[in-house]
Amino acid sequence: MKEAVSVAEERLLNVGKIVNTHGIRGEVKVWPQTDFPDVRFRNGSRLLAYPPEGTAGSPFEIEVQSSREQNNVFIVKLKGYDNINQIEKYKGWELKVTDAERVELEEGEYYFRDIMGCAVVTEEGESLGTITDILSPGANDVWVVKQAKGKELLLPVIDEVVLSVDVPGKVVKVRLMEGLL
Repeated sequence: MKEAVSVAEERLLNVGKIVNTHGIRGEVKVWPQTDFPDVRFRNGSRLLAYPPEGTAGSPFEIEVQSSREQNNVFIVKLKGYDNINQIEKYKGWELKVTDAERVELEEGEYYFRDIMGCAVVTEEGESLGTITDILSPGANDVWVVKQAKGKELLLPVIDEVVLSVDVPGKVVKVRLMEGLL
């Protein structure tokens, strides 16, 4: 096992889960849990391995030696693990990165965790509530806003409705189209 990692209060992002071994040369099958598998599983990428809840073991850092996509999973070779006996005990472990290692998004794109909990106000400044969920039914996402009255408002994430998003201030300004309320 490599050195233990101390990331006390830092927020971590799941990027994958080791679901099985692959062959006898120390490769593992990783179920990707990231929109950026090409970044997370590329040669030289450093990840934090965390044991499943209720399992013995301490988190530690690993380095990707190589990877390839195969049938919706990634076959990953980890540096320093050269046979199945070294790697088999890590089945079920989560692979994570720190919040500081997030991939920068294009303008107008947001991480779910940045949108959740944002206050929603109209362009006139009227408070509508707080974003409590994000749905992805098809063409565009839909933000679920819990209103003070307890009712839910479904806001389509389109340019005509979402006017501005202030991630640091946790405020989203919207224009209510006819029929939304």
